[in-house]
Amino acid sequence: MKVTLLSHTPEPEKAVACAARLCYASVSPDQLLEGMTEQKASDFVEMLASLGHESPIEHASFTFAVEGVSRSLLAQITRHRIATFSVQSQRYVSMEDFPYVTPPAVANNPRAAALFQEAMERDRAAYDAISQALYEEAYEALLAQGLPEKQAASAARKQAGEDARFVLPNACTTQFIMTMNARSLLNFFRLRCCRRAQWEIRELAREMLRLVCEAAPTLFAAAGPACYRGSCGEGKMSCGRSGEVRAEYADIHARAEAVCRARRAAGRED
Repeated sequence: MKVTLLSHTPEPEKAVACAARLCYASVSPDQLLEGMTEQKASDFVEMLASLGHESPIEHASFTFAVEGVSRSLLAQITRHRIATFSVQSQRYVSMEDFPYVTPPAVANNPRAAALFQEAMERDRAAYDAISQALYEEAYEALLAQGLPEKQAASAARKQAGEDARFVLPNACTTQFIMTMNARSLLNFFRLRCCRRAQWEIRELAREMLRLVCEAAPTLFAAAGPACYRGSCGEGKMSCGRSGEVRAEYADIHARAEAVCRARRAAGRED
């Protein structure tokens, strides 16, 4: 898995603070921004968090590139509706010799790992055979319609991939670019950083959290699973290890804050 924070709202905490203050100000946004230092913005964002006033943080958005994750994860993450996704197409991109994700529990069990690998190889062979059979039929039909050979070959390959992909497993990897605003991210982290979340999307959520904490530490100061700054919402399904979870996420936040301090110090030296 590879996660990259491609871009985000410039000075996200200032943007949020300005948006929130505008609701009660008689001056223009430009005037609000004039005296908005980094510290003032941070203090204002902290106050918003203490009041539970979340709508202004929707003005800050973050765009991630995610690679090397399974189609199973894709099915989970697209359930988070307040986000924008651009996903690699299995219709137009050949999945010949496709890479795949092996769950840790499978990888650590020699018998399961061998069976899993055999299943992936069968799926690869089936995809290639189905794709070739469909390609040959479509190619001949397109030639008969009078299409030039090169154009017929390209169109036939796309047609073949469109239906051959149905045999591909959930383990098949994909990549996508995703944009979420800060409020949606807080909800995403509450749900997907929880130890009850599926392992792959939990790993993704942790890495996304680390990246946004380095970009906007105050905005995401309380970000993490529900039990990080509150109580567990899983009821009888709780992992029962909230103390460990709080320590884990406190460490993530501390490391991100250290990165921010180093960055600010380097900026002052420049």
